[in-house]
Amino acid sequence: MKNLILVSHGKFAEGLKTSLDMFAGDAIERVHTLCLYNGESADDFKKKVNDFFEKHNFSSKDEFVILADIIGGSPLTTFLSVVSERGLMSKGVVLGGMNFTMALTATVSLDTMSKEDIAKNALDEARQALKQYEVTPEDNTDDDDDI
Repeated sequence: MKNLILVSHGKFAEGLKTSLDMFAGDAIERVHTLCLYNGESADDFKKKVNDFFEKHNFSSKDEFVILADIIGGSPLTTFLSVVSERGLMSKGVVLGGMNFTMALTATVSLDTMSKEDIAKNALDEARQALKQYEVTPEDNTDDDDDI
């Protein structure tokens, strides 16, 4: 079974999961968050990650799509250190620059794609969603009369 793990600084991952809940249906049960809060140390977070794996007792068949806010940030590097210690690196795929489009694509694909295909599609969708919205003034030629 595939699981989505959102890893972030602050409450970003939790907020993202709250938004995903509006769209994800039952798949939301396999979306997990791990947040490094202000004032917590890397050791505190490492304990939190170990507790997470102990609590969920994933099976050898479980796989993970891991989305992180920043590649190289303390939450992700600490998380991956625990994953490595537990011998689970081959069970996961990791993406950085987490955003809503990426997380939604991954969530709705948990049951239908391999973790590698989820990663590819989530990155593609996230790239396509990044655009500048252009606000154009409406063509109101008689606005002066309204003053």
